[in-house]
Amino acid sequence: MSYYKHHVFFCTNQRDDGRSSCGDHNPQALRDYAKEQIKKLKLSGPGKCRINNAGCMDRCNKGPVLVVYPEAVWYTFKNQADIDEIIQEHLIGGRVVERLKI
Repeated sequence: MSYYKHHVFFCTNQRDDGRSSCGDHNPQALRDYAKEQIKKLKLSGPGKCRINNAGCMDRCNKGPVLVVYPEAVWYTFKNQADIDEIIQEHLIGGRVVERLKI
């Protein structure tokens, strides 16, 4: 059994060489929102869910991106509604959000 049921990594990398990156889309604010929602729903902690920042995951052309483990499902997202849908459908309901999957 994994320490967390779900471990969610948000790419918050900002490239400094002019190439596009997830950081161009302000992912930190939506990562912070996800963390807050997970805490409000009492889904955080051992055996539950962990929300983390990640450096570059080399999928910037699909960005911003996050990945949910242990399923290794990659998502793109644009706003709080997308994050809410990932939380409700995937993290709570166990269903992949096909429209956001990359």
